[in-house]
Amino acid sequence: MDLPDVRTCAIFQERKTLLFFIAVGSPIAFATWLTLLNNFAIEVAHFDGVEIGWLQSLREVPGFLSFTVVFMLLFIRQQNFAILSLILLGLGTAFTGVFPTIIGLYVTTVIMSIGFHYLESMQQSLSLQWLSKEEAPKVLGQIMGARSAATLVVLGGLYICLQLFEPSYPIIYIIGGGITAALGIFCWFAFPHFEETVVQRKELFLRKRYWLYYLMTFLSGARRQIFTVFAGFLLVQKFGFPLDKIVLLVLANAALTMYVAPKMGALISRIGERNALTLEYAALIIIFLMYAVVENGNVAIALYILDHIFFAMAIAIKTYFQKIADPEDMAATAGISFTINHIAAVVLPAALGFVWIVNHSAVFVIGAGIAVLSLAATQLIPNIPQPGNETRPVELGSGLSLLQRR
Repeated sequence: MDLPDVRTCAIFQERKTLLFFIAVGSPIAFATWLTLLNNFAIEVAHFDGVEIGWLQSLREVPGFLSFTVVFMLLFIRQQNFAILSLILLGLGTAFTGVFPTIIGLYVTTVIMSIGFHYLESMQQSLSLQWLSKEEAPKVLGQIMGARSAATLVVLGGLYICLQLFEPSYPIIYIIGGGITAALGIFCWFAFPHFEETVVQRKELFLRKRYWLYYLMTFLSGARRQIFTVFAGFLLVQKFGFPLDKIVLLVLANAALTMYVAPKMGALISRIGERNALTLEYAALIIIFLMYAVVENGNVAIALYILDHIFFAMAIAIKTYFQKIADPEDMAATAGISFTINHIAAVVLPAALGFVWIVNHSAVFVIGAGIAVLSLAATQLIPNIPQPGNETRPVELGSGLSLLQRR
């Protein structure tokens, strides 16, 4: 008896369905990799603060090179490139636990990161092309919620296993990475090749009128590194959190984000990008300053959860760009923006690793400073962003105005 062809199902004829499949596939591998990382690096690979800083810097190098996506698109369609990146992410994660040495962890991290960052770039490009400006904030919030739901399921299973059995890092990494790679193969065969609605430019460029988007993207990358690298490391090193407690914490984050992210997307649609980002960065200033002085593990947990929830507000940076950009600029700018996002990401972890050894509180004070700069930049977003109205004028002391122009 012949099995039905899934490609004939109506649901697999929808572009949004593919976006959700990719959104679900990515965190299965990446959440597994990231959740185990600090404990795996400390307990098995015997990392200290300097080595974890170098690892995170190496992880961000492929993100820094995301501008090369423009050249890749000369040879491969965006949809196919996104799916192949998903498969590479899965394979890199699957092999992580097999090489528990400093060099081995560095190499598998780079492989995983290449897949992850190219996938993120392509997912952003396809989302902004396939979603209308009106529906983008809400659907992007739903996609973030789907990612969190996948994280919740994966880490829920991981937490149960850790309660019943001794943790086996190689087996966990193989399962998490293998599922993602298998899902990528399924997407390759299950979905039709969707035609591009707008032909994308396939050359590198920077536009003056996008300058505020570039600046906010850069600062967002710097802020993200403080949380991704050092907030979790603080919990393990200073407060001695074991692996099962870290998994439970990430699990709680996923559950909250699954609920909050769609509401954040709807909130952005209602109050606008400037107000949403103002709320985020004002809260982050307080959170980072509290990280610097926290001495109680429970308070640290609360800060970690609040910090993670506010990540959902970053949707507003993407929807701001969608409103001001030319449709044919989406793919190239997605790659360029990831490169800009990772300029700080390549430098900060290694540099702040040395700061951490001297005074870990200083790392979070620097994070608060980054949040202050982000808050200031956010105030330049106009009430109605659109081509020709990309920023609010900024009056300088000489009476001149800093205006956006191509």
